[in-house]
Amino acid sequence: MKKIQQLTNPKIAIVGCGAVGLFYGAKLASSGQDVRFLMRSDYDHVKRYGVTVESLKDQKQHLANPQVYKSPHEIGTCDLIVVAIKSTDNNALESLIPPLLKKETVILTLQNGLGNEEFIAEKFGANRVVGGLCFVCLNRTSKGVVKHIAQGTISSGEYSGLPLPRTHDISLMFKNAGIPFLVSESLLEQRWKKLVWNIPFNGLSITAGGVNTAVILEDESLLSHARELMREVILVANSLGFSLSDSLIEHNIRETKTMGDYRPSSVIDFVEGKPLEIEAIWGLPLRAGQKIGVDVTKLECLYDSIKGMASSRG
Repeated sequence: MKKIQQLTNPKIAIVGCGAVGLFYGAKLASSGQDVRFLMRSDYDHVKRYGVTVESLKDQKQHLANPQVYKSPHEIGTCDLIVVAIKSTDNNALESLIPPLLKKETVILTLQNGLGNEEFIAEKFGANRVVGGLCFVCLNRTSKGVVKHIAQGTISSGEYSGLPLPRTHDISLMFKNAGIPFLVSESLLEQRWKKLVWNIPFNGLSITAGGVNTAVILEDESLLSHARELMREVILVANSLGFSLSDSLIEHNIRETKTMGDYRPSSVIDFVEGKPLEIEAIWGLPLRAGQKIGVDVTKLECLYDSIKGMASSRG
């Protein structure tokens, strides 16, 4: 793995072609990068009609002839693998990743919550792993079509330590595709920073009855609950040795106002009867707080409510 210091003109595989994988993959491909999409579903449609990104702020972007494949064996070994599947499907990576690997392959995970880098590191080697946090509002509206509502920044860091030349190479690739990409010295701190938003807004969208973020902001009780959850998450993060400011609470609220009637991915999964990323987004952060003795009563109640609601779906 010592050879993995730089990435020049990489062959890129996108593993997980939901909203996140299609959006960032299409951006990279449109900028001239060699991007291969692993399509476990929707292959025929995307092969024929391509990938479309409909943005509220920019012009519609259409990737007419994406390189799409039905299996990782057809793609072959790559320089960079972008993982964008849900954490609930991580076990599938055990069969999807190996055919894409060579000695120098880097794996960039753009997944939500905690534990994903650890899973990938255990299975495929810690030195391969780079983590990325997507601060973006996206919905996949139909086969091969993604609606981009707001934001789009990725904050990234090395799983095993400080940024390497390859970290900055990846950053430059995304920046050349028009995607703001920040390199952080602490990947885990960035994970907790995103959890400050994900835990309340994904969670309350579910427990309040499948509502969007605008409903949470307009309801005094829900908004107060969101603030309390954010305070708990910040307290856990700072007790773990990170440095998150309480000003992040009002920052998140201001940013959420720009999203309009946004439906977070977790509530869409809940409504559609799909598995929820309960442990990655709520369970692991809860247990991290409990382990160090932080009062996470609000988070514990939210976690229990989501688990109960998910179980009651049958």
